[in-house]
Amino acid sequence: MGNVLNKLGSVSQSVRGRKRKREDESADESGDGSDLLDKSLQTPKRKKLVSTAKYIYQALFKEERNSDITVHALGKQWHLHKVYLSQSPYFASMFNGSWREADEDYVHIEIIDPKITIESLYSVFGSLYMDEVVLEPKVIVSTLATATLFQLDSLIDRCAEVMVETTNAETAVLYYEAACEYGVKMVKQSTFGWLLVNLLSFYHRAPKWLRLISFELMEQLVSSADLYVVQTEFTVYTLLRYWMALKLFPDESTTDGVEHPKERYFAERTCSVPFLATPEGVPYERVFRALRLHNLLNHHVDIRVLRQDNIIPIEWLHKPLMQQWTNVLTIDQSLDKPIACEDRVFLESCIRCGRILNENVLHKWRWTGFHFGLDLLLSSDTRSLRIRRHHRTENERLLSLRVARQFLVRVSLASLNELRQIKHQQTSPILSISLEKNEETQLVVFDRELTFPLLVSVNMMLVAPPEEAIAAAAASGKGAESKERDQATAAAAAATTPQASERSPNQSVEGIAGGNGPVESLDGGSSASSSNRMLANES
Repeated sequence: MGNVLNKLGSVSQSVRGRKRKREDESADESGDGSDLLDKSLQTPKRKKLVSTAKYIYQALFKEERNSDITVHALGKQWHLHKVYLSQSPYFASMFNGSWREADEDYVHIEIIDPKITIESLYSVFGSLYMDEVVLEPKVIVSTLATATLFQLDSLIDRCAEVMVETTNAETAVLYYEAACEYGVKMVKQSTFGWLLVNLLSFYHRAPKWLRLISFELMEQLVSSADLYVVQTEFTVYTLLRYWMALKLFPDESTTDGVEHPKERYFAERTCSVPFLATPEGVPYERVFRALRLHNLLNHHVDIRVLRQDNIIPIEWLHKPLMQQWTNVLTIDQSLDKPIACEDRVFLESCIRCGRILNENVLHKWRWTGFHFGLDLLLSSDTRSLRIRRHHRTENERLLSLRVARQFLVRVSLASLNELRQIKHQQTSPILSISLEKNEETQLVVFDRELTFPLLVSVNMMLVAPPEEAIAAAAASGKGAESKERDQATAAAAAATTPQASERSPNQSVEGIAGGNGPVESLDGGSSASSSNRMLANES
């Protein structure tokens, strides 16, 4: 009985304890909460007065109240304030140094840059009175020029951001030239990368924008290993011929996508002197020197076009032809050694090929031309890219009989947005591939971020580079990095179907043994003399 009473007492005490606790909590809730109130009152709250900046801009800049300095530029006077102008290092040194303007209330600025306008001066001066700035892409170059004059690094950075965001077919060259002039590295790299992926796909027959490309810029683009070549290297030559016609005959009316009215001028010249050896052609010599001549000699049609155009002196081709023939004899005697070289040598010597995959379906193709006994077929199965050494018995007399053939390859993939800017880019390392007859291997698995149309750029080295190329790369390696590594960030591609075609009836497209669908043979044929080439239907 005593135990029962003790248990009841414990339960009662426990109940009273919980009740007391609830009562205490209820007391806190129903109390005045003075501690919490004091804490909330003592915590500062930061709020932005939107009207303050607007008032300053309206009263001090637009209405010019209490001005203590008059700035005269481009025939117009601004009544401004030294305290705001001093945000610019240009004015800060003027007002705080030993210059006479430090004690005067009038400053005359001589503007010699034609890109600086009254409108851009108004915009830049006004930005000193506001905590934000509205930048118009149409006049962004003028704003950049003015911001550079007054050394406003923050505004320069904002201009650079707008330029990168609005790079397109109309602005790419304009922005690149401005970036070079005013030293904006981010914009220079971005626009150069845009041009690398669009030069041979979008600008190839767009005279309006192609004629804007300067000699120096074209030379850098053509020499870059990151250039997205649509079809084969010969496409680069035909683009230069078209570009040169635009430069030589600027008054000729041209239409997008068609041959320039004066493009046949070179082949129809009666003078036997190669055009680049004439006074007219000398300014273009450096650009054509940037061509990878040894990669233009892989098909008899291309050689015939080169000779008919008579643009490039035949002496330029002697050394590349000798190198090609030496490689043929070496491989024929099975004396070729495994290809191994530095990345720089590979990038400066490799052959550049490319194409556009417009749809997410099975694609199979080859790039036509002489490939030292290798018939290399590429296939895309929507999520990967594979390469196969195609070796059929009936073609053995034309193909290398070596059990295994080794070569180097690098693959770049890119998807573009509506402005033809790179949405996503994927580049493989330089791969050393060894394939036996009819052996196939995977080159790259597509990133999930890649979308179609998809640009495919392939760099290949099928034979060892010449010794002088290795020596030159070793010598230059002691200095600064190559121009290509400095200029290009990413590159991207094209979203138009290449107008490729067969070389001759003997090169009709055939299906892969054991494969599905036909193989597309791609070449660089876009010259007038090869207009009869027909592109096989793609699988």
